[in-house]
Amino acid sequence: MLPKLNGPKNERIYELRSYESYTEKIYQNKVKMFNAGGEVKLFSRLGFNAVFYGDVISGSHMPNLMYMTTFENKASRDAHWKAFVDSEAWKKLIADPQYMNNVSKNTSYFLYPAEFSDI
Repeated sequence: MLPKLNGPKNERIYELRSYESYTEKIYQNKVKMFNAGGEVKLFSRLGFNAVFYGDVISGSHMPNLMYMTTFENKASRDAHWKAFVDSEAWKKLIADPQYMNNVSKNTSYFLYPAEFSDI
């Protein structure tokens, strides 16, 4: 599905996020939090324009969950993340003891479309 973006392409921002875990068991707990716990639903409800969600299957940064979202611009990205962290759903999720300490390293990369990019 194409993201719902209307602003100028040269202002768009893509955010690639990586969530590494110490062990496969802890990683599976993060995946559970993401899916059954409701993070993906919260992203959808708040209009995060997901490009993809995926498991890293090869490389030196494993186990690892990655996803990419896209926004009209940096201000929109910041407003979406503020709404996310301020939401009651997120506060409840991170307070749940079963999901504590399931990420050892979180990395964000900001990407921008080229002139010839379709989206």
